[in-house]
This record gives sequence, C-alpha cells and structure tokens, in this order.
Amino acid sequence: MRQTKIALAVMATAAILAGCSGNSGKPDAGDQTLKVKFASQVSFGDSLSDVGTYAVGGVKALGGGKYTINGATGTGPEFSGKIWLELLAAQFGLPAPCAAMTGLDGDATKGFKVPVTTNAGCYGYAQGGARVTSPVGPGNKLTGSPLGLLTVPVAQQVKNHLAAVGGKFKGDEIVFVMAGGNDVLFNLGALSAAATAAGTSAGTTAFANSLIAQLAAGATNPQTAAQAIGLAMAAESANPSHTDATVVTAAVTAAVKAGNTAAASPTVYGPMVAKAQADATAAGTKAGTDYAAAHSAEQVAAMATAGKELVAIVKNQMLTNGAKYVAVANLGDVATTPSGLAQPSSSQQLIAAMVKAFNDELDKGLSGLDNVLLIDVWTSSHDQATNPAPYGLTNVKDTACDLSAAKNPLGIALTCNLNNLKTGDVGRYSFADETLPTPYNYWLLARFVSEKMIVKGWL
Repeated sequence: MRQTKIALAVMATAAILAGCSGNSGKPDAGDQTLKVKFASQVSFGDSLSDVGTYAVGGVKALGGGKYTINGATGTGPEFSGKIWLELLAAQFGLPAPCAAMTGLDGDATKGFKVPVTTNAGCYGYAQGGARVTSPVGPGNKLTGSPLGLLTVPVAQQVKNHLAAVGGKFKGDEIVFVMAGGNDVLFNLGALSAAATAAGTSAGTTAFANSLIAQLAAGATNPQTAAQAIGLAMAAESANPSHTDATVVTAAVTAAVKAGNTAAASPTVYGPMVAKAQADATAAGTKAGTDYAAAHSAEQVAAMATAGKELVAIVKNQMLTNGAKYVAVANLGDVATTPSGLAQPSSSQQLIAAMVKAFNDELDKGLSGLDNVLLIDVWTSSHDQATNPAPYGLTNVKDTACDLSAAKNPLGIALTCNLNNLKTGDVGRYSFADETLPTPYNYWLLARFVSEKMIVKGWL
C-alpha cells in the first residue's frame, strides 16, 4: 500500500519536474499553464536553501559553493548538482535563484576572508549556518571557526529583504522558509561541550583521588602522606608546561618522601596509575552522561522557543507585510542522518525530541492559514530513511562525499565535488555529508514540495 501511494504521488508530479515550464497539475491533458504565475521566488533559511552565499574565495577554489555535491553526477535534473530551490524556480519559469549576500569573514590566509557583497535583485537569503534568530551559528567566526560563515539569522534575512523591496511583499512572490536545523546542531554542540567539561573535571578529580589514596596507603603516615601527595600533584598541575607524566612523577616523588619507598618502582606505581585512569574514565563518563541528562529538557525547550520565533517571523514579518504564498518546511528527521545515527541512543532520542518540539510549534502556529503551506518534511525524510527503495535511494546511512582532510579539507558538503566523492555510484545516496542531501535527494524534496503545492492549489 505504501509503495502504491508513493507511486501515485510520483505520477502526479513527474510531469511537473520533467521540464522548466512545468504543469499546473490540472486534470486537462496537455495543459501546461501554471495555476499561479509567480513573479519571483524568495527564500529564507539555512544551508539546505543556500544557493551560493559562500561560493567565493577559498571555498570556490576548493570546488565548492553549495551544500551538496557540487557538480552533475549524471544526466537528468535529479543528478544536476542543483538544490531544490533551483529546480523549483525552473519549474515556475523563473530565473535561477541567486544569493542575496556573498562573502566570508574568516581566516584570510586560507582564502576565507572575502568582502561581504549585497547582490541587487537576488532573493536567495538563506545562508549556511544560519539560525532562526541568533546571529551566531555553526561556522561563524565567533565560534572559533576559521571559515567565518556569515550566519545571518532568518529574522534579519526577512528584514533585509523588506528593506530591499520597499518594506512590503508584492503578494505575487512564492516565499520559501526552511530553518531550525542549525539551532538543533548549535544547541547540541553546546550541550556536548558542557557535558564534556563536566566529565573532564570529574575525571581529573577521580584520577587524583584514586592515585593519592593508593600511594598514601604504603606510606608511614597515610593521612599526612595523602596531603603531601595532593599538594605535589596540584603544584605540578599548575605548571603551564606540565604533562600527565610529570604530574604522576610529582605524586610518586612525594609518596617516596612520605615513606612509601616501594612506589619508586614502575612495577609498583604503574598498576596504580592504570587503576586511577580507569577510575577517572568511569567517573568522567558518568558525570558527562548525568550532565547531559539533567540539561536535555533545556535543549528541547530551546527548540520549542525557536519554533515559536519562526512562527512569529512568518506571521509578523511576512504575512502582515503582504506575503500571500509562504511555504514553510518543518525539520526533517535529523536523528536518522549519518550524524544522528553515529550518536548513542540517548542522544538520538534527545535529537528526536528537539525536532518534535520545533515542528509541533510550527504546526500549532501555522496550520490552517490560507496564505501558508506547511510542508511536512519530517514525515517524508523519515519514510525515506526507513523505506528507501520506493524513492530510488540506494544508501541512506553513509555519506556520498569523502570527508577526509586529504580529500575535503573542510570535511563538509560545502566543498564536496566530483573530485572528492567516494568510489562507486553515489548518485542515489541520500546524504552528501553527515546532514545535508545529495542533488538526488534535493530533487526528491522539490518533487515533494510540488505535490503539496498542487494540493494547496498553488500549482
């Protein structure tokens, strides 16, 4: 039944995507007239909709520019190297979308410092790394990234567009909005960093306590020895040039002075160090896991807030200002991306909860509005991940791009091209890198969006 349903959807939209002019979806055979003739296409969001913000400088030199496989992996629109917005613009009979802003603010020595340019008449505002309202997203220089992505948030993207067109949408634009993914990644990264810090701190303390107790046990006065060994370890740890080995040496030296002369032998203190390391690993793992569990609810709440913020942007900045055709895509099933699948079960569950919180807010705030089409990308992507064959997908778990430093210095889809793909036929892989689609998957997305626009009466 599922395959039949998908086959019918494919038949309903295949003719539409076969050429640039498209088909209205009307039942009349041969009718090539669009039901709604859009005057322009405007897009807001993140890397999934970025049509070339960073196709400059060092990124361009590395053969990149868009977050997918940069280049045609075969003949036909599904292998063209284009993203979904480019395919849809061709279907609508509109010019190829261009980036409203280009540039980089990173390391000049690597070609990642390129003046920011605003491109008149270009309405592709989406940027890789962009979040819903926060100006600091993944890859921004304030995160320490040498790439220096601009990461202008969606809220500002819309303001920039309104400033460029006189403060109002004309009402004849098709407006696409897809965001939230970087809020997931950024919040997860922050949680991971904090959990790691908690684990490291707990592990360091456990190592010291374990080693001190073991060394002091063989001293003349264990209590006094423990204090002396602890002070010696603390003093050496404060030395900027210290290493784990010098800290152990300081502890052993103090133990010997306190009467545990046997500890001078590596055969004696070696097993003690090994046990202390095992104790540190166990304590660190537990502390990190406990921290993540204790703060997971905060990440879910943060995504719910981001969802509410995006709803407010659509209503207060778009609809209120004259937009009549706004298509908003919810978040896909991030937990089943290669990045998500590489996480432990607890992290996958957290990712799923974060995505659901965001999508639930979009559903509550935007469903049923006449001028808004809410596109359920989550359901589509989840079905692709669990039932790939009907979609023509050959691999939904691995990356099509070789992300090794030798092949792809940035390790992301932005600089993936025909020269750094994995061996074999990867054209029908779902993912270019750990989170972003191949051109084939973007083609599937364009087809899915077209189907929903037909149902809405917009095509």
